Amino acid sequence: MAYETEEEQVEKLKDMWRRHGAPLLTGVAIALAGVFGWQAWNNHQDAQARNASTLYQSMLESVLSSDSEASRARAAELAAQLREEYASTRYADYAALMQARLAVEAKDFPVAEKSLRDVIDSSKNSTLQEVARQRLARVLGQEQRAEEALELFSKPVEGVELRATREEIRGDLLLSLDRDDEAREAYKAAQEALPDASTRPQLQLKLDDLAEEV
Repeated sequence: MAYETEEEQVEKLKDMWRRHGAPLLTGVAIALAGVFGWQAWNNHQDAQARNASTLYQSMLESVLSSDSEASRARAAELAAQLREEYASTRYADYAALMQARLAVEAKDFPVAEKSLRDVIDSSKNSTLQEVARQRLARVLGQEQRAEEALELFSKPVEGVELRATREEIRGDLLLSLDRDDEAREAYKAAQEALPDASTRPQLQLKLDDLAEEV
């Protein structure tokens, strides 16, 4: 058996380092960069969420503090800031919904429509998309665009509450088009979607009104 001298072992280690040392260091550096980069990204995301949450809270306080024009203007300003600076957070969707509400209160339906379409087109949350879709349908209905509004409901929706609300809105739109039979069926579908129809007494009232017209 051949034994290596200490000098030979040292030379062999030096040779291995010359051939593999740099790639090894590079690999370690890349791994460390990945770990620290991921941590930095998570920290950035957490900071974004906290800042967006604080801004959203300020927006709500502006809305709830008073019904003055100044409060509504301040809330709209904060909503716009949220959507611009924190577009990647869920608060941007909430801000868009608030912008639409404020616009409807101001009878500025084009602005409301734009805000709601932004949520429908870009939100990653299917529930918020449906909420925006239903609110947009109501806005279009107020603009005498009921046929266009009905087209928003071409795809099925999940969740009993959302389905019930959608069918009720469909009924309102169909009623505005004098399509009473279809409106009646939509109201019935809304009732059937609910576990307890008594939670929506207005549905029965709408059905009763249609029955009186028969």
